Amino acid sequence: MTTTKKLKVYVIAGEPSGDLLGSRLMRALRQKTNGNVEFFGLGGDTMEHEGLKSIFDISELSVMGIIEVIPSIPRVLRRIKQTVDDIEAKRPDVVITIDSWSFCSRVHQALRKRNLGIKQVHYVAPQVWAWKKRRAKTMYKYVDLLLTLLPNEPKYFTKHHLETIFVGHPVVESAALTAEGSAFRKKFDIDEAKQVITILPGSRHTEVSRLLPDFLAAAHLLQEQNPDIVFALPTVKTVAKRVKSMVKDTDLPLVILDNEADRYSAFQASSAAIAASGTVALELAICKIPHIIAYKVSPLTYLIASHLVHIKYVNLTNILLKRGVVPELLQHKCTPENIVHEIHELLKNGKAYDKQMTGFEEVKAYLTTGTQTPSENAADAILKAISC
Repeated sequence: MTTTKKLKVYVIAGEPSGDLLGSRLMRALRQKTNGNVEFFGLGGDTMEHEGLKSIFDISELSVMGIIEVIPSIPRVLRRIKQTVDDIEAKRPDVVITIDSWSFCSRVHQALRKRNLGIKQVHYVAPQVWAWKKRRAKTMYKYVDLLLTLLPNEPKYFTKHHLETIFVGHPVVESAALTAEGSAFRKKFDIDEAKQVITILPGSRHTEVSRLLPDFLAAAHLLQEQNPDIVFALPTVKTVAKRVKSMVKDTDLPLVILDNEADRYSAFQASSAAIAASGTVALELAICKIPHIIAYKVSPLTYLIASHLVHIKYVNLTNILLKRGVVPELLQHKCTPENIVHEIHELLKNGKAYDKQMTGFEEVKAYLTTGTQTPSENAADAILKAISC
């Protein structure tokens, strides 16, 4: 697409997974417009690397849990107003919000009230198939176009008058697919005889606080049983300071990674991974890294969620395949001993390992669409919406 004037695109990503999607979308839009585009908005490190100057640090929005989010509400409301004011001042051709529907929906609603005539797009559908199905009935009031990552999602929204397009899941574009484990071993002087296990405790402060102690305790048990294990701990800007503080006194053979290249080469060097639920788990599946999911929230949040969420699995790999391929250690099951048991099962390279490898092949095929990348498909859909 070629335009006579530079397109003004406002992109909002409230957490690291959305930031990664946003950076890929920005690249695709730049390529599709021959560079005739400028970006504004809210994002993290990878979007800033693509030229975005974020209006505030997205770590302020990194809160997870029904109860845990309450103390941050006044601050988040101020940030919503700041964001909408900035959009009105910039007057972009389109506003694209990515995931983080709790924050982004309020931005969209406030924009509609101001009647600015700006195209509004949301990228990554709220998981209405899991909970809060009523959201599908009202999104058309605030969003002109919805882009989904999963092929089964459009049907939930199109029947409620919202144009919805499946573009594919950007995880299939991950740089992890082309990374090399040898680069990780060489950079950090890790012998080929040593096993690498990657620890991924999440990108939100509440996740790291709850999960990392158990993950580290599991790592200690594993290391006691096999001194030749080395642990990789990738982190992101939103929680890097907290992670480093929590591990500073550990005597584990632990490598902390704070950039994408090292993160992905660690994936490829890994014999297994321990991960919080989320996009990263899908990335591990795409890369065929054996892994387990462990997650817990406050008891009250869990109690409320158990009455609201009506799905058998929480991990997208299991949800997509409709069977339990990846072990899910949730809430009271999230213990160091259970984590160690499941990791041992994977390291045997037996039935548990084979089940994951077969399932991961199916997931990759399920998330791919057409000859273009998902980000290119998303860019095409957005540019078409702008031109209408």
